Amino acid sequence: MRGDGDGWVFDSGARYWGLHGAAGLLLRAPLPDGDMGVLLQHRAVWSDQGGTWGLPGGARDSHESAVDTAIREAGEEAGIVADQVTVVAALVTHRTESGWTYTTVIADAERPVVTTANLESTELRWVPEPVVTTLPLHPAFGTAWPGLRERIAALDSMP
Repeated sequence: MRGDGDGWVFDSGARYWGLHGAAGLLLRAPLPDGDMGVLLQHRAVWSDQGGTWGLPGGARDSHESAVDTAIREAGEEAGIVADQVTVVAALVTHRTESGWTYTTVIADAERPVVTTANLESTELRWVPEPVVTTLPLHPAFGTAWPGLRERIAALDSMP
């Protein structure tokens, strides 16, 4: 389904998907071996930055918050249902000179939820947090990951 946010924004020689910005869901859950895992999407080759790993996410519609967008997109791209996740933070992880933003919404699930990939994914995988950087990451996600891990560690240390 096309929303009113679908389209490219051009800024300083780069292009960004989402006329009103974009958002993605960083969903975490404890894995059976005790590690914390994150749900990653192996992007279809035909998509922007295809073949890389990143978060389910996409364009914000004009009436949506970043949290609403991340949850909707995770539903469309991974079959995630809103009541399966608890949102714990929303961070702007990329901002352009013109004001376009990408917001990463961090959420937790009690256990790795079953996923269903759509055509934008070649695979969805629960990846242990320490292993994330061994994958070929979407460039923007790769840049944001160290700061996201710091924020996650801070959230985990809160009582």
